[in-house]
This record gives sequence, C-alpha cells and structure tokens, in this order.
Amino acid sequence: QVQLVESGGGLVQAGGSLRLSCAASGRTFSRYAMGWVRQAPGKERELVAAISRSGSSTYYADSVKGRFTISRGSAKNTVYLQMNSLKPEDTAVYYCAASSATGSWDDLGPADFGSWGQGTQVTVSS
Repeated sequence: QVQLVESGGGLVQAGGSLRLSCAASGRTFSRYAMGWVRQAPGKERELVAAISRSGSSTYYADSVKGRFTISRGSAKNTVYLQMNSLKPEDTAVYYCAASSATGSWDDLGPADFGSWGQGTQVTVSS
C-alpha cells in the first residue's frame, strides 16, 4: 500500500486552469501506475488520466484529452494533473490513486486502483 495526499483543488472560472498535486509516501512509488479519478455528484467514478510506472506512457479519457496533462516527479514521489480550459462539467472531487495492475490502458478502470487519496474538490463556475 502507498499513502496518497492530494492538494491544489479549488474554485475557478470556466476557461481557467488548476494544477493538482499528489504526494505519495513510501519507497515503492515507482512500482505503481498512477491515475486521477473524479466523481461528480450522482455520477459514477471516471478515470480521467493515468501514467505508467516509468512515466513514458499516459492515458486520457476522451472528455479531457487535449486539456489535461498528467506527469510524475519520481524524485519527490509526486504526481501532477495540469488542468487547462476547464469546463463546468469538470466539477467533481478528484482522487489520486495507485494501481499495481498491468495491461492495456483500455482495460484499466477505477476498480483497478487499490490505494486512494482523500480527494480534492474542483469546482468550475460558468
């Protein structure tokens, strides 16, 4: 297990930007693929972005492709989600999550992540 703590959420106007950070504890950070999962009220959890253990491969949901960028800073056990051109429909609680699963990004979903942070609220006003 790895412990995760998110930060960087907040209120922003449509078209604005936010950067989420996730700090991971433990020396096994590089063993996990990392992802950002969001959940809006009344909706199912959605995997919006993921990054491989090495950082060389990434996944984005169609809803955020071209607007969000996931990256990892292995030296500091951190994962980031840069969110640009935010829309009201991006409003949700965003969770940082770690996965030990392997395989294709197409087969990866929220259920494949075993460690979760406490979540950070992102609210985009119109």
